[in-house]
Amino acid sequence: MSVKHFTPAGLPQPTPYHHVAIGTGTTQVHVSGQVARLADGTPVAPGDLAGQVAQALRNTALGLTGAGASFADVLRLTFYVTRWSPEKISDLMAGVEAVADEIGLQLPMPPASLIGVDYLFEPDVLVEVEATALLD
Repeated sequence: MSVKHFTPAGLPQPTPYHHVAIGTGTTQVHVSGQVARLADGTPVAPGDLAGQVAQALRNTALGLTGAGASFADVLRLTFYVTRWSPEKISDLMAGVEAVADEIGLQLPMPPASLIGVDYLFEPDVLVEVEATALLD
């Protein structure tokens, strides 16, 4: 495997993600922001953050698979969430936990950032997920 995830002593624990990823390899995979849409553009889980997180991660997995990668190869994830507030963390994590086994996402997750935004590209989009992976 070309990516190792870990959390060094002294950094806050437990968290739903590792703090550090070390990657060795030369092929980078960048999966653009994925949202809760089916292949035909049909919205999934309107108004439901957990449901949208789950579908956005499924779509991220499809992007990784298309590049010959998996979540084991992911160096970092970025979540963009509209109108973020700390009270939404349980819904976000419920979405992650609902699909983790299905898509091969180990918990804790790879290093991750959560960025609150006012608005994404359409009003019904509550979350967008980006992934960066590294292959040998």
